[in-house]
Amino acid sequence: QVQLVESGGGLVQAGGSLRLSCAASGRTFSSSAMGWFRQAPGKERAFVAAIMMNGANTVYADSVKDRFTISRDDAKNMVYLQMSSLKPEDTGVYYCAGAKFPYRIEPIKEGVMDYWGKGTLVTVSS
Repeated sequence: QVQLVESGGGLVQAGGSLRLSCAASGRTFSSSAMGWFRQAPGKERAFVAAIMMNGANTVYADSVKDRFTISRDDAKNMVYLQMSSLKPEDTGVYYCAGAKFPYRIEPIKEGVMDYWGKGTLVTVSS
């Protein structure tokens, strides 16, 4: 059974940093794209960042570009999201997601992923 488990969320002041981790089990994701999505209160889940297989390419939502960094450690089956210069509008539940098939980036940005974690809450206070 494939599981994605997020950790690292919490309460942080605006301008601060957090590092989210996603531990994958049940299959190896080294040949798959992985991503982070978030759902702000009262809003739909939205794309944050994705990293393609082998870490060759990374893609970010415009709202987090230059502030967030996605990375992966395939030896540990882990994906990370380093978040800096956090803003109150970054508040939300952050979900890790993994692809089973070699989707292109556009479907991934639309949320076409096969495996999802349960999320970790990030709250940024002003």
